[in-house]
Amino acid sequence: MNAPIQTAGGTTESEEMEVKIRGLMMDPVTNMPIVVLKDVQSDALVPIWVGIFEANAIALEIEKTATPRPMTHDLLANLIRTLDGEVRRVVITELRDDVYYAVIWMERDGELISLDARPSDALALALRTDCPIFLSEQVLRATRLANAGVENFSSEELRRWLENLNDEDLGRYKM
Repeated sequence: MNAPIQTAGGTTESEEMEVKIRGLMMDPVTNMPIVVLKDVQSDALVPIWVGIFEANAIALEIEKTATPRPMTHDLLANLIRTLDGEVRRVVITELRDDVYYAVIWMERDGELISLDARPSDALALALRTDCPIFLSEQVLRATRLANAGVENFSSEELRRWLENLNDEDLGRYKM
């Protein structure tokens, strides 16, 4: 794509960092699933709390587990392909009032289309369509500020905890 994409959050591609899903685990305090995203260029980690069903959809694709019938995100990916569309990227654009927001960028017949989405749904779809995942700089800054106020953990302790997660830790909490 030639021109920078203007995101719903007002950023451009140059103000985004590409991330990969580092793992999926359970928050030991709240017992809620967390998707841990890692910046591909650095060691920056961003945890995003998601619902149980969405975490299961992400886990099924991470583990490449076949289901007897298409799950919702499989259906969506199949529908997009059948209509000659292509998911180009997903961007987690905003963190507002402890809620993350995302946009799915699709292309069909040369037209770029943006769809508002929950980050968990965007991540599940990104895995199924093998498209890149991005995080806006605004979300990274807001996440750092939010983590600074976590009760019982300093921001440094939370950062160390997330950075020191190994594959065994992440596997222990698989959905």
